[in-house]
Amino acid sequence: MLVWLFHVRGWRVEGHAPPPEHRCIFVAVPHTSNWDFITFMGIADANGVTPAFMGKHTLFKWPMGGFMREMGGVPVDRSAGGGVVRQVVDEFAARDEFMLVIAPEGTRKGALKWKTGFYRIAMLAGVPLVCGFADHQRKVAGLGPAVMPTGDYHADMARLFAFLDEETSISARGMVAAATAGQPETIA
Repeated sequence: MLVWLFHVRGWRVEGHAPPPEHRCIFVAVPHTSNWDFITFMGIADANGVTPAFMGKHTLFKWPMGGFMREMGGVPVDRSAGGGVVRQVVDEFAARDEFMLVIAPEGTRKGALKWKTGFYRIAMLAGVPLVCGFADHQRKVAGLGPAVMPTGDYHADMARLFAFLDEETSISARGMVAAATAGQPETIA
């Protein structure tokens, strides 16, 4: 049903294939609407992947728990010791295949400063970052190439979004500026 809505709205999928090992973090940007979920479901279907997402642990109790897990949800407890980053790194360690969608803006309203947990998770889990994009001007959505984080956050964000200028109507410079605003040069 969700994939049908993606196509009925006139969208199509272009871009790169996901990493063959099916282990990565999909960086979903820009995150501006609840429709983004349907858009990403269209991308996932076209690429034959089943992405996961994080959700507050209390959403995984009865009666919604089974549904949330079936949709790819992974419960996280923000109050637990070690934090969300550690919980998700442990989840990567426990699975052979795990592709997690994260919207680093942390809100649909636009953020002056992105959260960097997605990057810390990728570094600690040893998995690449893949930009999932929605080009609203062209009604095209897809994936960028996989980028393995090096610890040089600013350079990695430039590499992650470089394809946007060549393959979409989304500004790579704007995405890099949003991703790096107020962030340290390196993140270990």
